[in-house]
Amino acid sequence: MLTSSTRLLRRLLAAGAALTLTVGLAGAAPALAADDGSQPLPGYTISNPPLAPLVIDGAATTVRQGVHAHAGYIIETPAKWNGDLVMWAHGYRGQGTVLAPEPPGYDLRQRMLAQGYAWASSSYDRNGYDIRSGVLGTRALADLFAGTVKRPKRVLIAGVSMGGHIIGRSLEQYPGYYDGALPMCGVLGDHELFDFFLDYNLAAQAIAGVRAYPTPDDYLTNAVPRIQAALGLAELKPGGPDTTNDLGKQLRAITVERSGGPRPGADAAFAVWKDFLFSITTTDGGDSPAQRPGQLATNLLTRYSPNSPVNVNATVQRVAPENVRQRLSPTLTEVPRISGRPTVPVLSLHDLGDLFVPFSMEQAYARDVAWHGRSRLVVQRAIRAAQHCEFSPAEAGAAWDDLVSWVRTGKRPAGDAVTDRKAVSAPDLGCRFSDPAAWAAGSGTRRLYAPC
Repeated sequence: MLTSSTRLLRRLLAAGAALTLTVGLAGAAPALAADDGSQPLPGYTISNPPLAPLVIDGAATTVRQGVHAHAGYIIETPAKWNGDLVMWAHGYRGQGTVLAPEPPGYDLRQRMLAQGYAWASSSYDRNGYDIRSGVLGTRALADLFAGTVKRPKRVLIAGVSMGGHIIGRSLEQYPGYYDGALPMCGVLGDHELFDFFLDYNLAAQAIAGVRAYPTPDDYLTNAVPRIQAALGLAELKPGGPDTTNDLGKQLRAITVERSGGPRPGADAAFAVWKDFLFSITTTDGGDSPAQRPGQLATNLLTRYSPNSPVNVNATVQRVAPENVRQRLSPTLTEVPRISGRPTVPVLSLHDLGDLFVPFSMEQAYARDVAWHGRSRLVVQRAIRAAQHCEFSPAEAGAAWDDLVSWVRTGKRPAGDAVTDRKAVSAPDLGCRFSDPAAWAAGSGTRRLYAPC
C-alpha cells in the first residue's frame, strides 16, 4: 500500500528544499495589477450556456450565471431555500482553453434543490491540474453568493476526482468556512497519486528489463509494446482469460499492493487500467504536473512487493522529484499537500478498482487524519466498481443524505475500515454501500465483481 505521508522524504530532502525555497522566493515576479475578474484570463474562453431552471414543489428555481474571478459560474437557488449552500468542485478537464462550470452530477442537483439547498459551481480560472485555482475559485464564488444572494447559514462542499483534492485542501486552507464535505473518487492522497503512476511504469520496466525513463517520445510505440510482450499483457482484456505470465503476474500484484492492497475485484480491474497507466506518464510538451507528472513523483523510499521472480527493489530505477520545492511546500501550490486536518465532517466514496485515482488515496487520507487525531471526522465508503467515479445516483444520494444528517445532528454515519488490511481483503468489502440495482442491471464494470 502507499505510505500515508512523505514525512521521511521531507526530512531526507529538507536541506535541498530550504535552498530551493530561498532561491524561488528571491526570484519571485512582482504581482500583476488588480482587475475586476469579469473576463477570462488571456488564452481562455468561457462556455456557460443558459441552464434551464428546475421546478421544485411547483416553483421554478432561480439560476444565476456569469463570470467572476476570471471563471464562469452557475448559482441555483430553490424558491424554498433552507439557507444552506453547496459548492460543487468539478474534476480534471485536461489542458484545453475552454472553461465551463457544471451542475452537481449523479442526480445530486435535483436532490439538493428538492431538500432546499442552493448550489454553486465555478469553472475555476484555468484548466489543467491546478488545485490552487480550484480552491481559490470555489471560495471566491461562495463569497460572491454571500454578497449577491444572501450569506448562507452553512456552506458545504462536494465534488469528484481532482475536485476531491480541491475539497481536501479547501478544508485546511479555510478552516471553519465549510461545514461538511463529500469528496467522491477524490485525490485525497495528494502527491502520492503521482508516485503511483511512476511506480507502475518503473516497476514494469524493471520486470521486463526495458529501461525507458524519463519516457522517450516513442515510449508508447516502442518501449511499452516490448514491456507488454515480455509480461503477457498485450492480449489481456477485462473479463477475459488471464494471459499474463509470471512476470505479468508480478506487475499486477505490485500494482494491486500499491493501489490499496488485495481487495475484491483488484485483479479484474488491472485489466481495465493496464494500458492507461502506461500512457499517463508521458508528456505532451507542457510543464504543468498534469502534462509532466514525473516532476513531483518519487520512488526513493518505495519498497515493492512481491519482489520475485524479479528483484525489483534491487533493480528498479530510483527517481527523486524534480520539483522539490513544490513537493515539500506547505503553501497553496498548483499541486498542494493535504495534511489530514479536517475540522468538519467528511464523507467520501471511492471505487475499489479505480486505478486512475486509486483506492489507496482513501487510505493515505485516513492515515494522515489519524496521525492528527481527527478520525472521528472522516467516514469512507467503498463501492464495487472499477471505473473512475463510477457511482450510481443511489450511492451518491445516500452518501449526501448521510453527510447532511451528520452535519445537522452530529451523529456519525457508518463507513468502511479502509486501513484495516483484513477488512479490505474481505470478499464482501463494498457490499454495504454499493447499489445492488447497478449490479443487477450490469451497469459499467459492476459484473467484474461477484454479487453481494
